[in-house]
Amino acid sequence: MAVEQILLIDKNLEHQFSEQLVEVGFNIYKVDNALMAMNQLKENTFQAILLDLSIPRLDSFTFLMAKKCTTPIIALADKDTLLERLNAFELGVDDYLSKPHDLRELQLRLKVIKRHTSRQQPLQQSINIEFDDEQFKLYFQETQIELTHTEFRLFKYLYDRQPTVVTKAELQQRVLHKSLGKFDRNLDMHISNTRRKLAQGNLPRELINTVRGKGYSICF
Repeated sequence: MAVEQILLIDKNLEHQFSEQLVEVGFNIYKVDNALMAMNQLKENTFQAILLDLSIPRLDSFTFLMAKKCTTPIIALADKDTLLERLNAFELGVDDYLSKPHDLRELQLRLKVIKRHTSRQQPLQQSINIEFDDEQFKLYFQETQIELTHTEFRLFKYLYDRQPTVVTKAELQQRVLHKSLGKFDRNLDMHISNTRRKLAQGNLPRELINTVRGKGYSICF
């Protein structure tokens, strides 16, 4: 089972929930502005977004309005006023946690969101992908997805090993046929390009899941 990952958007990156959520088993990605948040959403799969409303309104609300994914958002109250709650819900949050923030309450809200999300998502069996090994193409429903040779081999390698997490070193060696260097970003670039093409072909970008500190896996 993939480790559940949370995106925390907060000007104060030492938010009290950060270490507490790590202690109870979550991976926490911390950013302090909307642009970094959008970049993280392109590269990783998150079970939820925690948005601290103490971030200047223009920044945090612009993020909500520009959000192009289906990741649930829990707003962390700033002033905890009726107007703040109404504005937050109107701009797209899925839930709202009032002050004083309580870890146990947050965990329960995350469980509710997870339960609702799992009901809405299709079963794994409904995603049937066919591979054309000669043309380096994927077929999903009525859509054809063209990949480069490297992208095709990378995706198929992960797909054949689902749901196992494959390390970057293994992918680098097996697919790119070279050792993983300390500052080598080639693999990340290929993953990013493959995700973009999956999204263009009506497959979820999050199909390739990043597991921090470990590698990548196919996640339905």
